Amino acid sequence: MAANRRNGMHPAEPGLVGIVSGARVLPRMSLPTVATVVGAVAALYFGREIFLPIAIALLLTFALAPMVSALKRIGIPRLPAVIASVMGAFTVLALFSFVVATQVGELAQNIPLYQSNIVTKIRSLKETGISGGIVARLSGVIERVGQELDRQETSQPAADQPRREPVPVEIIARERPLQVLQNLIGPLISPLASAGLIIVVVIFMLLEREDLRDRFIRLVGYGDLHRTTEALQDAGKRVGRYLLMQLVVNILYAIPITAGLWVLGIPNALLWGLLALALRFVPYIGPIIGALLPLFLALAVAPGWSLVLWTAGLFVVMEMITGNVVEPWLYGSRTGLSPLAIIVAAIFWTWLWGPLGLVLSTPLTVCLVVLGRHVPQFEFLDVLFGNEPVLELHARLYQRLLAGDPEEATDHAEEFLEEKYLFEFYDKVAVPALLLGEQDRVRGVMGDEQRRRVAASAQTLVANLEDSAREEAEEDEPAAAEPATADEDKQAQGESEDDTELPDGTDISVLCAGGRGELDDAAAAMLAQVLEVQGAAVSKASFADMDPASIRRLELDAVDTVVVGFLNRDSVKHARFLVRRLKRAKSALRVGIVFWSEDGDDKKTAVELANDINADFVAYGMVEAVLGALSSDPPVALKVAAKRRMRRRPRPAKKAPLAAAK
Repeated sequence: MAANRRNGMHPAEPGLVGIVSGARVLPRMSLPTVATVVGAVAALYFGREIFLPIAIALLLTFALAPMVSALKRIGIPRLPAVIASVMGAFTVLALFSFVVATQVGELAQNIPLYQSNIVTKIRSLKETGISGGIVARLSGVIERVGQELDRQETSQPAADQPRREPVPVEIIARERPLQVLQNLIGPLISPLASAGLIIVVVIFMLLEREDLRDRFIRLVGYGDLHRTTEALQDAGKRVGRYLLMQLVVNILYAIPITAGLWVLGIPNALLWGLLALALRFVPYIGPIIGALLPLFLALAVAPGWSLVLWTAGLFVVMEMITGNVVEPWLYGSRTGLSPLAIIVAAIFWTWLWGPLGLVLSTPLTVCLVVLGRHVPQFEFLDVLFGNEPVLELHARLYQRLLAGDPEEATDHAEEFLEEKYLFEFYDKVAVPALLLGEQDRVRGVMGDEQRRRVAASAQTLVANLEDSAREEAEEDEPAAAEPATADEDKQAQGESEDDTELPDGTDISVLCAGGRGELDDAAAAMLAQVLEVQGAAVSKASFADMDPASIRRLELDAVDTVVVGFLNRDSVKHARFLVRRLKRAKSALRVGIVFWSEDGDDKKTAVELANDINADFVAYGMVEAVLGALSSDPPVALKVAAKRRMRRRPRPAKKAPLAAAK
């Protein structure tokens, strides 16, 4: 029997503003106005020539800061360390650009040599396809469109005018040497100027990093130094680690790609490897683009199809190894972005800043998520783009119960039960979800139909978890007696030495009942399942069975303890009435009352309330309810209320008639 169950209680999570009827209430989040969002986007769009170099410089500062710190630790002064780091990084980028440009020029010269292979493959597709296939249809459409365009261009403006032959014209441009030099250097001035500006900004940001940090703290977070410092450290750690680890992953990805393409005989294998390294910074679509270009070249250089298949297989195998082995091994933590947020961010930044915005989309969005995680005014950014659950577990469960979807609620419960016990799920997730339902009922926002749907979904959830309860009850317990194994288990689950153990319920019979409604019945069913796991013989009763006329019909002969649960804390009078009725039905019966709550853990108050309503015990949570139900204490005797007798006033003496007196 699973006799010993640890009480895995966890501290209340931050960010909660109150407790209403025992249920936690999440604070409302203020969203920025439409004018604020539009103004910020417009500023970023029209000021991209200013903001884009600053954004690139900021991200490079995050990436190079660990290198500068490492050089300073070995004794190099700050200025040489900064200059060496920046010059080294930009030298690598310049060398990368030079190699790519050289390879592209070589590829452009060889493209005409591959034309015959491409034409041959297209003809083979047309010949192997059935008559009227898609290739033939597309070719016909293209030919007809071309003929129509030629017909419109060569059509005469009037039928009676003779066709005139075009007169050949030759334009000879005589440019001066200065103009030629200007045409060559002009297109290079803008990117070179931007690169030089970025280098200067990065150098000064690295030199003045501490001063910039202090100014930022003074500007936005002087009132809460702890939160602002944590935000800056989190942003630097996430962005710097992302850029560094992504670079390492891309290098480990590009080297086998380059070697494999060279072995397969794909021309310019170094170019495709470098492009695969760079394009993999673009989430999701970057690796696809990096694979399409070599595939197209494999289609052009060889007459058959085997080279295309081998090239595709190379990219697929490398993606699987990188995504499932290399990235989980190197990434200690992810970026903190949801997959959908990464895609949306890529689209937004590409529209805003073009191809450079696409490359910078992920690190920029990481900065925004970190800002929203630590600054309350920008919390909506963390909610929109973060990968952390935005609803607590009990709120998610209540939403599923309210929607009448117990299957998805069961999926979430089974995920929780992979690491925790059943009583912990009911105590920390399921019962708080029912408390939210009771809160809505008290506020009048939940109708009868919704209440019945939530209760029915909760009952279905309990039934779906029957297999999990049976497996937990059948778990072998010998290992729990070994001190080393028990200590390891407690360390794995984060439990303390003084955790309460749930007792064995063998040979104890318990009746669990709801107090005043369908939601109480659902909570009682959860308690009953936990007691069954502990080995007790459990029966269940509905709140309707607790009516005065129905209590007499309950079969209580074989029952040792009756536990009645209330989600509404204002049911003390009703609980006192039920305790009195049940003890009158069977004097040797133990009766316990559970006022389900998340914070009612005051033992003294529970004892005082139990004495007040004449109950054997009063509990506020699942653990206390199980302890009280499986206790071996003798039942508390029913208190007999002293009846106050009305004192009769003495009757006045009858006066004799006046005639008789005379």
